[in-house]
Amino acid sequence: MPVARPETSDSRIIAHVDMDCFYVQVEQRKQPHLRGQPTAVVQYNSWKGGGLIAVGYEARKDGVKRSMRGDEAKKECPQIHLVQVPVARGKADLTIYRNAGSEVVSILARKGRCERASIDEVYLDLTDAAETMLKETPLETLESIDEEALKSHVLGLSLNGNDDRETVREWLTRRDADHRDKLLACGAIIVAELRLQVLRETEFTCSAGVAHNKMLAKLASGMNKPAQQTIVTLASVKGLLEPLPIKKMKQLGGKLGSSLQTDLGVNTVGDLLQFSEQKLQDIYGANTGTWLWNTARGISGDEVEGRLLPKSHGSGKTFPGVQALKSVAAVEKWLKELCEELSERLQLDLETNKRVAHTLTLHANAYKSTDTDSLKKFPSKSCPLRYGAGKVLEDSVNLFQAALREFLGSYTNPVDGGWGVTNLSVSASKIVAAPSGTCSITRYFHGQDRFHASSEQSDKKFAPESDNLSPSRTESHSASHQTDCGEGQTQITPDTSSLDQYETACKDEAIESCLTSTHHEPQLRLSEKERNNNDGKRSYEQKRKATQEKGTPSILRFLQTNSCSSSNQETKCLPSEGVQEALDMGSESQNKRRTDSWRYNAGEIDQSVVNELPAEIQEEVRTWLRPQKQANTVKRGSSIAHYFSPNKNEQTNLRKS
Repeated sequence: MPVARPETSDSRIIAHVDMDCFYVQVEQRKQPHLRGQPTAVVQYNSWKGGGLIAVGYEARKDGVKRSMRGDEAKKECPQIHLVQVPVARGKADLTIYRNAGSEVVSILARKGRCERASIDEVYLDLTDAAETMLKETPLETLESIDEEALKSHVLGLSLNGNDDRETVREWLTRRDADHRDKLLACGAIIVAELRLQVLRETEFTCSAGVAHNKMLAKLASGMNKPAQQTIVTLASVKGLLEPLPIKKMKQLGGKLGSSLQTDLGVNTVGDLLQFSEQKLQDIYGANTGTWLWNTARGISGDEVEGRLLPKSHGSGKTFPGVQALKSVAAVEKWLKELCEELSERLQLDLETNKRVAHTLTLHANAYKSTDTDSLKKFPSKSCPLRYGAGKVLEDSVNLFQAALREFLGSYTNPVDGGWGVTNLSVSASKIVAAPSGTCSITRYFHGQDRFHASSEQSDKKFAPESDNLSPSRTESHSASHQTDCGEGQTQITPDTSSLDQYETACKDEAIESCLTSTHHEPQLRLSEKERNNNDGKRSYEQKRKATQEKGTPSILRFLQTNSCSSSNQETKCLPSEGVQEALDMGSESQNKRRTDSWRYNAGEIDQSVVNELPAEIQEEVRTWLRPQKQANTVKRGSSIAHYFSPNKNEQTNLRKS
């Protein structure tokens, strides 16, 4: 639904820069021999020569249109060069075009606030730059103006056809011009300079529209292509808008535009001018009615957002005609490909731009073969986004099944047959800067293994996926267990060794962390067996002591509840004799106690946290948890102290009896 925003000022200078046949230009830069030749970029699908994605201007002169397929284009223009778009995962790969677009954006952003609207179009707010230029160099004093600026098309300016560029020069340097027109003139000169810089640095040409708001600039940028620019003065707004078909206006190409045509008989923007604001509000509501009234008069308060990066990521594919997906298995197969691509782009955005997305959305177009009109729209579904290709796929499948049930009007699992999907896409949105003081989960695995030198077997077992990241977990984990991560970030340092092999060392660390919380507790006396084990891991002890104050965790400290209870303002910890007894227990008894102990806390453990642990630690933790927990058996308040309790065996026997 459009939002009516008041226009902050009619003295703003907004430019819309649109690349000329961008995909074709990118391919011509890769293959210079294609320059000046009729060229088109086609889909990877070879049916009838592939669908045309972009058509160069040389091919357009010979009658080639974007709606054609490759075979038809060759009939119209036998000498045309058809370049296939790159392919990845069975669909078009637009990475090369996105990267080329980023080159252009980095140049355009040098002069003002820049908003990247798509791969090949950008909005610029040049108000400050134009004001500065006008103050420093009055236009009437300019001795020379770049030729590119003199080729500008000024709407409403009468040209005699003899020397159009001289007429434009006179308009740009008028001494008696309105302040707003002077700013437009400055904006036109700045945009011409930027377009020349883009051409020199990237070899790409672009067209532009310069106006007082985004809506008018967007309309003007496509009026004179290629490699030209158009200026919209306030006096020319009415003449520009009145003849335009209502469906050509932004946000009026869908249901709202159709309603204007059928309910009010509005076919052009000029037809809309006859309705008062009150009348439009009565029909469409206060907000939409005001927006329609403003739009018909060229009024728009939309601001240029300072955004050089895309505000969302998406991956999709169409399945026309007989290619429609007609089974859940077929949909899941393609969702796997789409989710892998989306996950890669999210991970790259995180590593490169330090941004995280928070919402996953599934979109689809579908039909029901039992419907005569099949007008019911397939619902879009969203959920919080979890990082990692596997998690994105799992959530996407669940979203699709929920949407399909709603689409079919069924409350049971959908069955194959009777429906088909013609378009499928997944997208990630609500992208924001990653919280300061946190780092990617991939850096979690870059810390040094404590026992790396002595545990080759552990290295073979431990092969974590780099995309196992949940942004909702990263901050909380980093806050409680921090070590230096560089550049003001923090890093979680894992114990990647096998717990069975180094169980004693881990228990020693957990116990000592409890004992060191007070200076008044007696020191723990270890058995000769444990002392020998610890002597054999002297390097580990040195690392642990060096980083103890920074919070380096072991797996027991990572999962433990309060191991020390506080009363009378004094910290009381586990008695040393209880610890000694626990350390002297055999491995079988230890495993049994560990299973019993964690059984009581199974309901309190967040499985998503367990899933983000290293592989062998996940396996160890899951052996502590019973696969099924019985009702009313959760014992609240269990702690690490309870784990080492000397009465644990007695309690266990009583429970079993």
